[in-house]
Amino acid sequence: MSPSRSGPSELPDSVVDAVLSASRVLVAVAARSLSDVGEEVTLTQYRTLVVLASRGPQNLAGLAEAVGVTPATATRMCDRLVRKDLIRRREERGDRRLLRVVLTEKGRALVDTVTDRRRREIEHMMSEIPPEEQVVLIQALGRLSAAAGEVPEQDWTTGWDL
Repeated sequence: MSPSRSGPSELPDSVVDAVLSASRVLVAVAARSLSDVGEEVTLTQYRTLVVLASRGPQNLAGLAEAVGVTPATATRMCDRLVRKDLIRRREERGDRRLLRVVLTEKGRALVDTVTDRRRREIEHMMSEIPPEEQVVLIQALGRLSAAAGEVPEQDWTTGWDL
């Protein structure tokens, strides 16, 4: 493996490899945290719930874009989540043709439960990393999350109309 690719603006292979490795670890954590949830949800369905928890009510087009699926896929997924009482559709006050998808209390509780499980497992992993290295990791992961358009967890609000 070479330390960098040919172009000066391209990332070194070692950076990409490190992020890929970390992503595999985090996907495994995500899968484990969902495996014990009473409501069976897929990773994509859970991501949908997280988008609603972090960004508030969404129209289907915006939700599809945020989750990275087609509007038709988002519609079918939302149908399933509505049947599980994890989300509900709400008409806009001024225009009944406009629908927004909102998280239910049950959906919020599922997100909170899964997030708590993930947090505990990640805290355990982080305890193996020296504090001075954790500071660097915090900065790097914060930048990675921002580059991906992720809303920081501390910015999530709990005051949305459920």
